[in-house]
Amino acid sequence: MREFYVVDGYNIIYAWPEFEKMLEKGLEHSRDKLINILANFAGFDGNSITVVFDAHLVKSGVGHHEIVHGIEVYYTQEGETADALIERIVGDLGKMGNVHVVTSDWDEQKIIFGRGAYRVTPKEFRSQVMKANKQGQEKFNKTNPTEGYLEDKLPADIRVIFEKWRRRKD
Repeated sequence: MREFYVVDGYNIIYAWPEFEKMLEKGLEHSRDKLINILANFAGFDGNSITVVFDAHLVKSGVGHHEIVHGIEVYYTQEGETADALIERIVGDLGKMGNVHVVTSDWDEQKIIFGRGAYRVTPKEFRSQVMKANKQGQEKFNKTNPTEGYLEDKLPADIRVIFEKWRRRKD
């Protein structure tokens, strides 16, 4: 069964230590970094990730949706909270697989439980992301012992000729 993660973006940004110093310079860089972290996680773990950024207090804020590095990114519109959008997304995704909502908002957690989703705290999610990244890096950093073999660099027809020569009895 497919696994989906729906992430309350600002919940993560304000909870993870990686973003503490970045917040002094504004949210844009923090959002970009979070999207990159989530893209790596999705790439290593194979899960679908949706992140929602709350813009309900932004005057004349127009909500929009985009795909960035394979991550669905939603920005709410003026007057729409991230929680409301997350609830809609959970309702849609719940029909296709298991949905995990990453939030520390207690009221949101109660609502998503009622919709059949699982709750993941920002701290738990950070541990999952770190673990997946570590395992992914180990997998990609392993060197293949046969990587330097000449025969692996030869065209197939030449390898066949050499193999026939090797097996020939004189």
